[in-house]
Amino acid sequence: MKILIKNGRLIDPASGRDELGDVVIAGGRILALGSVPPDFQPNRTIDASGCIVAPGLVDLAARLREPGHEHEGMLESELNAAAAGGVTSLVCPPDTDPTLDEPGLVEMLKFRARKLSLCRLFPLGALTRGLAGEVLTEMAELTEAGCVGFSQAEVPVADTLVLLRALQYAATFGYTVWLRPQDGWLGKGIAASGAVATRLGLSGVPVAAETVALLTIIELVRTTGARVHLCRLSSAAGVALLRAAKAEGLPITADVSINSLHLTDVDIGYFNPAMRLTPPLRQGADRAALRAALADGTIDALVSDHTPVDEDAKNLPFGEAEPGATGLELLLSLALKWGSDSGLALPATLARVTSNPVRVLGDALGSLSSSAGQLVAGGVADVCVFDPSQTWAVTALGLLSQGKHTPFAFESTGMALPGRVRATLVAGTVAYEAPAG
Repeated sequence: MKILIKNGRLIDPASGRDELGDVVIAGGRILALGSVPPDFQPNRTIDASGCIVAPGLVDLAARLREPGHEHEGMLESELNAAAAGGVTSLVCPPDTDPTLDEPGLVEMLKFRARKLSLCRLFPLGALTRGLAGEVLTEMAELTEAGCVGFSQAEVPVADTLVLLRALQYAATFGYTVWLRPQDGWLGKGIAASGAVATRLGLSGVPVAAETVALLTIIELVRTTGARVHLCRLSSAAGVALLRAAKAEGLPITADVSINSLHLTDVDIGYFNPAMRLTPPLRQGADRAALRAALADGTIDALVSDHTPVDEDAKNLPFGEAEPGATGLELLLSLALKWGSDSGLALPATLARVTSNPVRVLGDALGSLSSSAGQLVAGGVADVCVFDPSQTWAVTALGLLSQGKHTPFAFESTGMALPGRVRATLVAGTVAYEAPAG
């Protein structure tokens, strides 16, 4: 299929390209940028007048709920949601049922995603068998099956010796370990410790739940030299520890979720279960620190933390509701809103959801490493076309994800979000096109 995307503003954060022009696509690759070769005859033309043509978004944290939780999300529905959000590559954690701790499960998941041709899927393998924190998985076999790293998802490793051995093994073979820093004993509460949790009578999760785990991880990285990606930081104190670790030159990267970047514990309101999230929403000072750290590069990437939850599990009293929210379709808009609020140029904003996540993934992307998250001649044609001037209101009925719960629903916040995806291309194939009108 030969496709011409014409008259768009081409933005490639990786190279600094920011110009009006055309994108010429053939055979799943970008043939040319800027001008159209005289002998090129497209099978299809997409008019991008007034729109931004950018690399497809790369989301480092999205649960697809399959296998094992199909009542909350099917692979097809969630990858359709990804395409509608301009996401062309995503990383999924291993906490499926069964856990992604066997090569056959990983291969099956990747095969099904390839058949759908809606979004590239990069699974994380379980760090320990069954996420039990006791016996290490066969990391080499899981890597061969397609895992880009190893994670415990939301299950902390209680035994520090097991974590040390896991990092030693990962360092030996150049694997990346993805960890959400949360102490298993201190992190058992429902809401972030503070005035709001106290007033509502909710058990608290102190900042120390994050910092105690962070200090342990940082010391083990210092000891082993293992590469670690910290998932979804939530506190100002955590940011300070990350900044010091990076200044020391430790091989650590980090991300933050769209929820922690825009919301605080005050948004819980009167026990709104849509605000039951993991990590829990913290105070305004924490949000400000996270926003500043993402802007200055201390935090590398912004993630959707997409976790679809069904009606029965969400429409419960706050303390009983399942944590999680739909986010794939909101990632671009909430990145744009943060960038505008922070006074960042559009290319810098887009870098946090395109080239920066690719840098986190590094060589784990294999043949895609040289061009993923970029608009470059000869590179893979993963492209997002969006209208930055169009705003939209988030409603449950308007979401393609099977999970309809999000704290950013228009009815609860009155928030009109900027930027509407017009088309998403994956390997030169149109995976999503917005309906006319």
